[in-house]
Amino acid sequence: MPGPFAAFKWVALLNEWQTFAEGFLHTILISFCGLVLALMLGILFGILGSSQWRLAKLANRCYVELIQNTPLVIQIFFLFNALPRFGIMLPVFSVGVLGVGIYHGAYIAEVIRAGIQAIHKGQMEAALSQGFGYWSAMRHIILPQAKRVVYPPLTNQAVSLIKNTSVLAMIAGGDLMYNADSWSSSNLYYGPAYVVTALLYLIICYPLTRAARWLERKAEVTA
Repeated sequence: MPGPFAAFKWVALLNEWQTFAEGFLHTILISFCGLVLALMLGILFGILGSSQWRLAKLANRCYVELIQNTPLVIQIFFLFNALPRFGIMLPVFSVGVLGVGIYHGAYIAEVIRAGIQAIHKGQMEAALSQGFGYWSAMRHIILPQAKRVVYPPLTNQAVSLIKNTSVLAMIAGGDLMYNADSWSSSNLYYGPAYVVTALLYLIICYPLTRAARWLERKAEVTA
């Protein structure tokens, strides 16, 4: 009986490489759009969480606690199956972007909040005394200083987001993991399919992990 990595299985995979290429490109696109959404939500709720307004802090905690304490699989399932019950029909691509974006936005919000709180409160007081509003002070004074602190963990969140796109396989998301599962389930060539899938994820994620380490070393030197 041939093993899971028999040569003819690799030949079959090479003959149908387009399936994996399409999933690879789809994963990159979902990851990029999801990361943009996660950054927008993370910055917004990170600022709310570091503010002195009680309602702003409450909004931050409700969002962060709800998302961080429920599995991403359940959140994707809700977006895909529950929203249509309310008349909201979304394409699978949008479900994927919303799912990973909202999920990682909660983690990025905590990263941003910690970065802002690492800046001495005198910086905000000085900005306000010079006529800046709260949001303009955040934009021009606080966030530019906080970015040195938050870049490394943000890069790690980007890596996690890319890997978590594999959850979309459960809703036929067209991502790399879904295409690999679909292709291998028709012929049972799971060995080569998963090896190639892992390598393709590595191609995306490894440069980001190296960038995170470089940013951490740079932050230590300039601290």
